[in-house]
Amino acid sequence: MADAGPRRIVVAITGATGAIYGVQLLKRLSATPGVETHLVISDAATLTLHQEVGLQRRDVEALAHVVHRNREIGASIASGSFPTDGMVIAPCSMKTLAAVAHGLSDNLIARAADVVLKERRRLVLMVRETPFNLAHLRNMTAVTEMGGIVFPPLPSFYNRPATIAEMVDHTVARVMDLLGVANDLAPRWSGMRNDVPKDDGSV
Repeated sequence: MADAGPRRIVVAITGATGAIYGVQLLKRLSATPGVETHLVISDAATLTLHQEVGLQRRDVEALAHVVHRNREIGASIASGSFPTDGMVIAPCSMKTLAAVAHGLSDNLIARAADVVLKERRRLVLMVRETPFNLAHLRNMTAVTEMGGIVFPPLPSFYNRPATIAEMVDHTVARVMDLLGVANDLAPRWSGMRNDVPKDDGSV
């Protein structure tokens, strides 16, 4: 954990579907006082960002405080001596999951994730695929055993979201909670309502 200065959070966006999660997380973190965001976008993510949310790479990079190239293996976040408070891969492709699970460190995203794990910092992987095959499940198990958090961005419905934006923000809020970043993006669960009608037994 960083001892002084802003809290540094690394955000990586890969080519899996769900680019909106990375964009919204970046927006929310960058707008939070005392948080410094470090962004890495994969080449495949550039295509997904354009396809799903209509944004160019430069549009997303403008949201971050610091931008690193995925091939920039000598970047600050590639070293454990550079203090960060955690990393989120949003979304996380199965290729990137495999790279993290097996410690490949063949690009900056995988290397930065490896650093976060070895330094015992918080790593959150918003994995996006369905259904999972056995390789996916074993890789998720491996990352979990190493201390990472596997966080598929599954929407919840107990808060009755009315828009896609509300569903995304609720998921982003949970990720920010895991990072220890205060937020009020979504309503908190306060228990089941007491006005639920009783079942009269009719079919």
